[in-house]
Amino acid sequence: MPDASDLDSLFVKVSELLVATADTADADIDRAVPEVLHSLREKLGMDVVFVSEFVDGERVMRFVDKAAVAPPVHVGDSGELESSYCQRVVDGRLPELVHDATRWPDLPPTPFRVGAHLSTPIVLPDGKTYGTLCCFSSAANEHLRRKDVDTLRMCAQLVARKIDSADRRRVPEWTLAPVESPKKR
Repeated sequence: MPDASDLDSLFVKVSELLVATADTADADIDRAVPEVLHSLREKLGMDVVFVSEFVDGERVMRFVDKAAVAPPVHVGDSGELESSYCQRVVDGRLPELVHDATRWPDLPPTPFRVGAHLSTPIVLPDGKTYGTLCCFSSAANEHLRRKDVDTLRMCAQLVARKIDSADRRRVPEWTLAPVESPKKR
């Protein structure tokens, strides 16, 4: 069962990072995101936490933190988006908090057992859904609460801020140098 004081301290840490990290503090966000996600997984007692990106009908794992004994989920893994829990959460067919996924008869099959599942969309400042922040365990967990989803959402905001700042740094190189048109003969 998650310790409420540990989750409260994580909630405070994420809140402080969201308030304190201005656009010029990208390095702070870069260092904080993996640490926060690792803490989130441990404090919620989950086996895996991951950030997925939705790309051309696929769900691609961009960040994965997992326990020593956990299902085989790795950075770069991908699968059909429509047959994922992630898509169901984003479009409202599955709630963000599922205590025991085995009680949901219409979920897509997975190569490993999913018990407890928490997921929330990662929404960028322009309103686009980048993907999801999810965590799950093979065992059911009736102790998870709405506050755990709130903490997950705050972590998703932190991830969205990192993604947005990274996207802004990837401006393609271009110049305003005039281009001469070919001379006519």
